[in-house]
Amino acid sequence: MPVKCPVAPLEFCFLADSWFRERGIRDKVELTYVTPLDGAFTRPVCDRELSGLLKDKGISLVTEFNTGEVDGASGRLVSFDGREVGFDLAVVVPLHGGQAYVERSPGLGDELGFVPTDQRTLQSKVKPNVFVIGDATDIPASKAGSVAHFEGEVVARNIVSYLAGEPLDAAFDGHANCFIEAGAGKALLIDFNYDTEPLTGHFPGPVGLPLLRQSRLNHLGKLAFGWLYWHILLPGREIPAVHSQMPAVGKNPPPR
Repeated sequence: MPVKCPVAPLEFCFLADSWFRERGIRDKVELTYVTPLDGAFTRPVCDRELSGLLKDKGISLVTEFNTGEVDGASGRLVSFDGREVGFDLAVVVPLHGGQAYVERSPGLGDELGFVPTDQRTLQSKVKPNVFVIGDATDIPASKAGSVAHFEGEVVARNIVSYLAGEPLDAAFDGHANCFIEAGAGKALLIDFNYDTEPLTGHFPGPVGLPLLRQSRLNHLGKLAFGWLYWHILLPGREIPAVHSQMPAVGKNPPPR
């Protein structure tokens, strides 16, 4: 911990499963997903869906495992509490931290090199004339490209307000969305923020891409996003109906 993007290692497992199945050797391979989290994901509805997908694909899940040692010679992952998981091949996500220059600047960052940041205004808690975005922040949001994109709109508006001596009226709600490749030409899509976990439904509205469900449409959407990134987002254009604030419409409320 912290994990830069919690779904990325899950996606690796799903694609590995698909790769072995395509070659007809899946029955000869054991896949195990080992995570420091208490489930496949941090939010209940999404965790239930993704844990179920791991089970359906025959991928074992080991939770609350904080790796203290990787014993390559003996093929063992050893947790700080003494538990062990054996392996022939271990794909390990290293500890994620901030930039070295933040650590070298006294008072700018925390012990991991992230800048303490107001999670709504994205103004630094260290200096009022510093605004923070993307991987540099310590806010409780995924350090993913979609988050940095949504933060950008808020940061731009608040910098303008700050320079004009006006109150910072733009607020980031923690909006994040992510395609998750599930293998076999299918993908899932999740959309959430600080207060709303990834839910089933559709994005960006009642009619759109299915949320938290494997579909060919989501896979094609992920492929199309590559073109949108280079030709729409980087030149500074907006994607219609996709904004920094998470849309509430189209989502199914969680069961009570």
